[in-house]
Amino acid sequence: MPEEPAHGRDGGARSPSRPADPALVLALCSGAGFMAFLDLSIVTLAFPDVLDDFPGASLDTAAWVLGGYTVLLAAVLTPAGRIADSVGRRTVFLWSLGAFTAASLLCAVAPSLWWLIAARCVQGAAAGGMIPAALGLILAATPRGRIARAVGTWSAVAGFSAVVGPAAGGLLLRGFGWRSVFFVNLPLCGAMLAAAAVALPRGWSRGSGGRLPDAVGSAALVLGVGGVVTALTEGHAWGWGDIRTAGLGLGGLALVGVTVLRSRGHAAPALEPVVWRSPVYRTANAGLGMLNATMFAWMLAAPLFAAHIWNWPVLRTAGALSVGAVASTVGSLAAGRLTRPAAQVKTAVLGALSFTGSNALWASDLFGPTPDFLGGWLPAAVLGGGGLGLALTCLSSLAAGAVPPPLFAGGLGMTLTVRQIGGAVGVAGFAAIMASGPDPGGIASYHRVFIAAMAVNILCAALVCTLLPAVRPAGADRAPTP
Repeated sequence: MPEEPAHGRDGGARSPSRPADPALVLALCSGAGFMAFLDLSIVTLAFPDVLDDFPGASLDTAAWVLGGYTVLLAAVLTPAGRIADSVGRRTVFLWSLGAFTAASLLCAVAPSLWWLIAARCVQGAAAGGMIPAALGLILAATPRGRIARAVGTWSAVAGFSAVVGPAAGGLLLRGFGWRSVFFVNLPLCGAMLAAAAVALPRGWSRGSGGRLPDAVGSAALVLGVGGVVTALTEGHAWGWGDIRTAGLGLGGLALVGVTVLRSRGHAAPALEPVVWRSPVYRTANAGLGMLNATMFAWMLAAPLFAAHIWNWPVLRTAGALSVGAVASTVGSLAAGRLTRPAAQVKTAVLGALSFTGSNALWASDLFGPTPDFLGGWLPAAVLGGGGLGLALTCLSSLAAGAVPPPLFAGGLGMTLTVRQIGGAVGVAGFAAIMASGPDPGGIASYHRVFIAAMAVNILCAALVCTLLPAVRPAGADRAPTP
């Protein structure tokens, strides 16, 4: 017979037998997040080899090797989090990690391009279930006063995938071919799966045991977010006035609207309205969405600028990109040591302004036709990476602190969905700006991208600086526990 969950006074499930080790939970769940985000970056390097291995495939079709993962990841995050809160974060985490491992094997042995695309979609959906369940487990196991540090550590480990991704991907591709970037997941994920099954006590963090979230609303949310992200991602290639772009974008928004309307009066809503009543949660998510938009634009612009304008080889570009990733990791770890909300707000503003300064450097003559690593790239990468690490970690901690314990996975799933949508907006904005003006793809086009990013970052800093201090000093702007 399965054990009945016991609930502590904070509303979260506690173990009927033994508690989970917070440090071990953090290590396992951070490792899972690392793998999920690694597969966003490492496959990008493998894309040209995939095209060579499947001759005759169109570029638009092959792009779904990358896009399928991103779209399914964004679409599944929120409903998977709500399911994890209901049936148990441990259960969803283990099943998602197992599915991610199996999908990696299917990608590695793919006999055709369509097989690979389908397997990547499954892999993205599994990652979308794994990430919010992992964060929910971390928050459930971590003492309240150490949540900011735990979130900072998780963010740093996830961000470190950007350091490892280019270097590891380059070495694997050079030595073993594109299939190796999927084969490498198998021993790593298999070890984590075995360790998690033993280290996470059965019956611990099982969830509320209540009804599963509204099936119709959840399905509408998955399809709606998937449609919006697809339209934003593919709009430049298809054309913003194309029937596919308009249909997916407007249809997706309509489906999200259906979910919102159903959630207002449903006993088990797909979107939990109580979380969005928190001004802190709303403001932190708005800031995270804006920062992710500018971060994704930078993640596209920087390597393309290095390759196309400065003519750097792949390994040199990968090494230069690692500077920003290391700075982001350091910033995340530093921000994780902050526990006072007022300090987190100030640091988030400082981080957003630091990233603004980085974009100002990128938009200057330091990034002209002549390569300048020490005078241009290095300070811009340190400012930008460090600022992002500070701002993203602090805003994520503020959002997490506003979520009641029974809704950890669902609340953080919504936060991650907002971030993914922000990233899709950033990608679409980058493509649109690069294609506009008298010199599409030229240096001036890149400069315009960074000027636009500066404006968004300043708006983010102003929003956080203006709205968050007004609600945090009261100390408890936390959504009420239902």
